[in-house]
Amino acid sequence: MQKIGFIGTGVMGSGIINNLLAAHYDVDIYTRTESKAEPLIAKGAKWYSDPKAIAKNADIIFTMVGFPQDVDDVYFKDNGIFAGLTKGKIIVDMTTSTPTLAKKIGKAAEAIGVESIDAPVSGGDVGARDGKLTIMVGGSQKAYETLKPIFEIIGKTNHYFGSFGAGQHAKIANQIMIAGTMTGLTEMFVYAKAAGLDLQSVLETVEGGGGDNWSLENYGPRILKDDFKPGFYSKHFLKDLRIALDESEKMHLDLPATKQAKKLYETLVDEKGLGNDGTQALIKLW
Repeated sequence: MQKIGFIGTGVMGSGIINNLLAAHYDVDIYTRTESKAEPLIAKGAKWYSDPKAIAKNADIIFTMVGFPQDVDDVYFKDNGIFAGLTKGKIIVDMTTSTPTLAKKIGKAAEAIGVESIDAPVSGGDVGARDGKLTIMVGGSQKAYETLKPIFEIIGKTNHYFGSFGAGQHAKIANQIMIAGTMTGLTEMFVYAKAAGLDLQSVLETVEGGGGDNWSLENYGPRILKDDFKPGFYSKHFLKDLRIALDESEKMHLDLPATKQAKKLYETLVDEKGLGNDGTQALIKLW
C-alpha cells in the first residue's frame, strides 16, 4: 500500500485524512503548528516538520492549503515539496487555486519524472467527513488512474477533465454555480422573513420543490440555528470568486451575477471582517 503524505490539516484536510487513516493507509502530515494536528496524530498520522520531509518519505503527496500563494510556497520554497521529490512519485494539489499555478507545478514535476495532478474538490466539511466529495481532476491521466482507489475512499464521484489546470477550471465553474445558490439562499430567507413566513416551513417547502440545491440543504439549517462555523471559509470563497473573474476576463467573458456575488463577499470579508465565518454568514449583511 502506498504511503501518503498530506500537507494541510484544516477543516477539509482533516476530514480527508481521517478517511485515509480509517482505510489503513500510512499518512504523514505537515501543518505549521504540530499541536493543531494532535487529533490526527492520536489516530495514527505521523507529523513532520516541513513539506520537504513529507515529500522524501511519502509515495503520494497531497496538498490542501488556503490560497495560491500558500500553494506556491509549499511546493517551491527551499524546504518545500520539490526539494524532497524523487522520480516516480505523485503530487496532488487539492487546493482551489489558479489554473496557471497548476500548469507551473505540472511542468516542474514533468521535468523531474514526477506525476502531477490538480484535484480540487466540492462538498464542504460534510463531504470531507463522510467521504462524499466530488473530485475534479486535471494533469497526468496516468496518475489519475493510479489514484482512483484513493479517490473512491474520499469521494463519491471523480471526473478527469484534461491536462494541467483543467481540474482547477472545473472547480471554478462549480464555484460560479455555488455563488448563485448562496446568494439565492440568503435572499430567500431575507424575503421570507420580511413577509412574515415561518422560515423552517419555507426551508422545507423549497427543499421539496424545484428550488432545492446543496447549499439550501446544508447551509439553510445552519442559518436558522445561527451556526456560522465554517464548512467552507468565506475568505476562501472570496478567493475562488476572484479567481473565477480573473480567468473569465482572460477568456473575454462577462459574468455579472458572479461579479455581484464577489462584491457581497468582499463586504462580508474585507469590510465586516468575517472571513473566518462559513459562507452561510452572508446572511449577516442583512
